[in-house]
Amino acid sequence: MVKLISELPHKPGENPFLVARGGFYRRWLQMINDLDLLEKTVATLTSTLDANWVPAWKKIGKQFESLGDIEEKKGNKIEARELFLQAKTFYSIGRFPAEVSTLKAEVSRDCVRAYKKASKHLNPPIQDVEIDCGGIKIKAHYRTPKSETKVPAVLIMCGADVFKEDRGWAADMALNEGMASLVMDAPGTGENPFPWEPESVKAWEAAIDTLMERPEIDPERVGAFGVSRGGYSVLQLAGTAPDKVKAVVAIAGHPFHNNPSKEDLDLIVETRNERAQFKFGEKDGPTWVPEWSKQKEYETSKAWSLESLNLVDKMTMPILLINGDTDGLAPISNIYFMLEHGQPGLRSAKIYKNSGHCAFEHNSEWGPASFKWLAHNL
Repeated sequence: MVKLISELPHKPGENPFLVARGGFYRRWLQMINDLDLLEKTVATLTSTLDANWVPAWKKIGKQFESLGDIEEKKGNKIEARELFLQAKTFYSIGRFPAEVSTLKAEVSRDCVRAYKKASKHLNPPIQDVEIDCGGIKIKAHYRTPKSETKVPAVLIMCGADVFKEDRGWAADMALNEGMASLVMDAPGTGENPFPWEPESVKAWEAAIDTLMERPEIDPERVGAFGVSRGGYSVLQLAGTAPDKVKAVVAIAGHPFHNNPSKEDLDLIVETRNERAQFKFGEKDGPTWVPEWSKQKEYETSKAWSLESLNLVDKMTMPILLINGDTDGLAPISNIYFMLEHGQPGLRSAKIYKNSGHCAFEHNSEWGPASFKWLAHNL
């Protein structure tokens, strides 16, 4: 019997030695066919450092990629694609959270290669697109349905530690609803060379411009979809360029406002400091994230929040907000704050009870629903 995500224990958190709904592996669970294999691999891990972490995941990725090569030679394109996607996902775990070392860079190339193999026979195909933002080039993935008329489009924004190769499922869902998609790495990750700073919203705006300029796209029907850090970025973009972005789905995202409660602060500091216990990379490298404090959180909110940037009331398009109610990275107060502002009827939300960051265990529900909503509102 194939184990289902619903059969995993429910334990939101950041422990890479535990496979649970809402836990560390939430980023990839919906993309992995064999959860028993995932659990068995995690059980063999003794460290998150490169020497143990990368080879464990790379080994499985190679096995799936080799099987995919065999099926492709037999002409079994559908079976080969699924095997290549499994390879991509296990390679992706190996490169987490970024190309911070030589081994991470190597397995990142493995990940990109496997994804290209998986995408080779797609119809319509993935097109590699370069976005020009002030002379800086950003590589992205573009797909569009075949149509005799102009189609709506969605910019799909990635988060801090998941790359465009891991968001192909979102592009598929856009296509299923008759929409084109442009999937782009977040600033500071993957093939987006912009630094992660508030001013980098110009990179997202350049991506929207790229979509609007394509002859097959209806420039009046362009929206955006973002997960995790992308859930923040999609709203930052919406407030920055409300004349260009016509509908928005934000899955999680933080910070939206400047007044976190004591409960929010306690949860954020606890979650971030749980992350700060782990190193992903070389032994003498930095921890996953730096240690955190309430003061740092206040300062970050002051610099980054949508409220501080005066963007909240500039968002005049339909907005759908989704998250779990026990998110230690993007507390649910962010959603309540957004619902308290804006024109009545334009902002709606879905909050999953007892679910953690992005409510990923409910992705099979909110994923298709989000793109149906976008198609309706575009």
